[in-house]
Amino acid sequence: MEKETQVLVVFPHPDDEAFGVSGTIATHINMGTPVTYACLTLGEMGRNMGNPPFANRETLPLIREYELKEAARILGISDLRQLGYRDKTIEFEDEAKLTNAMAALIAEVKPSLIITFYPGYSVHPDHDACGAAVVRAVGQLPSDKRPKLHCVAFSNNCVEEIGEPDIVHDIRAVADTKIDAIKAHRSQTQLMVENMAEKLKDNDPAMMKWVYNERFWTYKFS
Repeated sequence: MEKETQVLVVFPHPDDEAFGVSGTIATHINMGTPVTYACLTLGEMGRNMGNPPFANRETLPLIREYELKEAARILGISDLRQLGYRDKTIEFEDEAKLTNAMAALIAEVKPSLIITFYPGYSVHPDHDACGAAVVRAVGQLPSDKRPKLHCVAFSNNCVEEIGEPDIVHDIRAVADTKIDAIKAHRSQTQLMVENMAEKLKDNDPAMMKWVYNERFWTYKFS
């Protein structure tokens, strides 16, 4: 993995960072690279309440905020930004205002690499809207001033339409940290973690590929 001067991760929900890029984040931090994580919402409209349930609609935002901070601590992220948008409303935000907010963040942090979702190929409307705002903000910069933009995609048609991933990081050296970050989001991941642990113990090929390989597409501006 190439050494960066500053990494900026921008996702809409707590746990977005854990599933797809926590191994990459941990690797950058282990290399001495500062990582800023900007999380747009608290995921307060999430359906999962724990198993057995320990949250309700009123307490879930506070619980997910705690889980987000715990995952950041586990990964070694010291600069966590909570941007205060409402869950499941990112697609309805004024595009210009959201783009400007992303542009201001980029101007402040001055990342050499940004990680976000690939707009149109990340399944959830909040994911797509978040990624699109980051892409617009980066696209406003002169081409020689743009940070690298690595996007996460996982829709069923992503490989068919945008090709194979440009970058695949083997993160098994920090797999324990990744699993701990996923576990930190307990309200959302309890059942999944149990299943994941069993499959990893049994060397299930699909689960090993999902956990150990983090895939990114380099966004190519036209």
